[in-house]
Amino acid sequence: MGMRGIMKNFGGQRGEPVSVPDAEAAAARAGVLDAKQRLSMFDALENAGISWFWATDDTGVLTYLSPAAIEKFSGDRPVVGELLGSLVETVEGSESANRTRPLAFLLSARTTFIDQPVRIGGSKEGEAKTDEAWWALTGKPQFTKGGDFLGYRGSVKDITSAYHAEQASSQAAEYDSLTKLANRHRMSRRLTAVLNAYRVEKRSCALLMLDLDRFKQVNDTLGHPAGDELLRQVSDRLQQIVPEEAEIGRIGGDEFQIILPDQDDRGKLGELANRIIQMVSQPYSIEGSRAIIGTSIGIAVAPYDGIEPDELVKATDLALYAAKGGGRAQFRFYSNDLKESAEDRREIEEDLRDALAQGQLEMHYQPTVDAKTHKVRSFEALMRWNHPSHGSISPATFIPIAEESNLIEQLGEWALRQACEDAVQWPDGITVAVNVSAQQFVSDNLPKVVESALSSSGLPAKRLELEITESVFMGDVDATDLMFKKLSKIGVKLALDDFGTGYSSLSYLRRAPFDKIKIDQSFVRGCAQKDNSGAAIVTAIVSLARAMNMSTTAEGVEAMDELKCIAGLDADMVQGFIFSRAVPQDAVLDKLASGELCYEPVGPAKHRSARKTLFRRVGVIHEDHHYTAMLRDLSRTGARIEGLVDVPVGTQLVLDLGEGQLIVGTVRRSQDATQGLSFEMPLVSDGAGGLCTRHRVSPYMLAAAGMPLRSLPPGHYTIPSQQGTGSSTPIFMQVDVTAGSLRAG
Repeated sequence: MGMRGIMKNFGGQRGEPVSVPDAEAAAARAGVLDAKQRLSMFDALENAGISWFWATDDTGVLTYLSPAAIEKFSGDRPVVGELLGSLVETVEGSESANRTRPLAFLLSARTTFIDQPVRIGGSKEGEAKTDEAWWALTGKPQFTKGGDFLGYRGSVKDITSAYHAEQASSQAAEYDSLTKLANRHRMSRRLTAVLNAYRVEKRSCALLMLDLDRFKQVNDTLGHPAGDELLRQVSDRLQQIVPEEAEIGRIGGDEFQIILPDQDDRGKLGELANRIIQMVSQPYSIEGSRAIIGTSIGIAVAPYDGIEPDELVKATDLALYAAKGGGRAQFRFYSNDLKESAEDRREIEEDLRDALAQGQLEMHYQPTVDAKTHKVRSFEALMRWNHPSHGSISPATFIPIAEESNLIEQLGEWALRQACEDAVQWPDGITVAVNVSAQQFVSDNLPKVVESALSSSGLPAKRLELEITESVFMGDVDATDLMFKKLSKIGVKLALDDFGTGYSSLSYLRRAPFDKIKIDQSFVRGCAQKDNSGAAIVTAIVSLARAMNMSTTAEGVEAMDELKCIAGLDADMVQGFIFSRAVPQDAVLDKLASGELCYEPVGPAKHRSARKTLFRRVGVIHEDHHYTAMLRDLSRTGARIEGLVDVPVGTQLVLDLGEGQLIVGTVRRSQDATQGLSFEMPLVSDGAGGLCTRHRVSPYMLAAAGMPLRSLPPGHYTIPSQQGTGSSTPIFMQVDVTAGSLRAG
């Protein structure tokens, strides 16, 4: 295409290029260069590519562009006549995304702009950017003496290489090179920007913190390249399940963060957290190996749990800390009492280091009996800790702390030695089962520790049973197989604990030399009830074990109907409260010394589902009056309270559960000072085995009523705007029920 044709496409009239304003007159006025010299310099600048020039008329039509710039549109470049439509302004300043606008929008402002980046063609979303060019435009509007707009005159430079280099540098500064997610720096800036904007707009924002469970074990057993690949796969899964409006970041190591704008519904947040946990926990294939991890999640929501970024991040950290301490593979919402729990946890970690030396730890033993004769066959060794100030601390609390603080191997070695020393005092034929953590199992030192415990105690290897969970299979397959061979060579028995709840694989079960499968209590509870699938699962596990020459133990049997069901399904052994809780060595020796090796079952006739029975004060609001009542029972759809007398059925009450949690309920039953309520909206899981409201009183509402804008304080409080209305005399009588229930019957 010739120059004349090109300029026709530009929009020049009659196909002729529009010349620069009277150069000779301008030069004469400047008194510096004559017309030819000025035009010569103009041409030299254009030809050298140092700078090009452009101009438009008063309608925005491009009337001039340097020939060297036009040459950039040869070949696959877009038609020059479409140039104006191809120029796109990129506007920085939106944290959520870069906004793009046509150049015509910029020109319509009729203001001077300098080095404005514009994109030239070839960059539609999803297409390769090989055709993309970036120019820096400088333009100044031209006006007549009377103020009429004439058009733009300006210069342009090709900054494609510099722009791409800057973008790459910005990408490296703000995004994680491994997962391509936002890094800590970007997530921090993003959270600050969102919270600042949302505070003005009175909007909410949820923050989720994720920590991968057992990632270190994968890294240690399969190597760092495998760990890197695992992080990439986790990143891909998160991007598949997290809403598009959210931003995901890897803030370091195996920690991830999710910013979720405009979300304060704790029901939906809990559902998202559960989906993430399930997705992340699915097996990974890495370089021919199978790896399995989990994740724990902490959740906090602005403005309820924090107004400032640091405050919200700290709340999320505390929630994550609680989720990890609660057994992992769980989520937790932030609540004010987590601060105290975190302090207790830190104290426990410090004291755990001295617990062994000070003799605070001891082993208790729970019997495993024959399913039909009820004769004791074995005792499971369970660690107990009697803390001098906290009292009895559950293993579910201190074992995860021991794993995180690298004390688990020390505790595990002590447990093995103590259990062997105690078991050698029992009659021959009764074995002792000791739990071995996944972290302890991968230690090269484990076979030596087992051999030493047996040798020093004199206990025969065949009387020691090591209980191992399915999580040991998540690491290096070869290393796992080798450890099984070493333990089998020693002669100890091996049991697969909690079968069916973790990462069961028949291929692992086939290769590992297990002597026993322990059926998890989740399949045993309620197995005798109609429409319960537990019995079918137990039957399948028993058949599988028998086919592989393994025995079975059903855990967690508590009711007579469960015991009868398990015995009828041909499980070999039974363990549970129906026979005995874990007791100290002295109690075991007394039982064995009597010569009576059978245990009589004692328990309820039928299994009953667990009920959340409470005994705590709550606020009760009726019209403009506030009462205090005792919360006895709480479910997703209702509650039982005591403390108000003669409340008619049908009365609508608002329960204040504390920390801004208000739930509307209707009285369905009322007798004396006891009322049964059904809720207008069901409660949701708080991730800790308890219940909470989906929504809370907004700090923005409290601020509008005259209170300072801050995160929700602990305890009960009243929205100021609700005070001072209605009748002055309370309708119901409030009574003190702390001494006991006043319900008749």
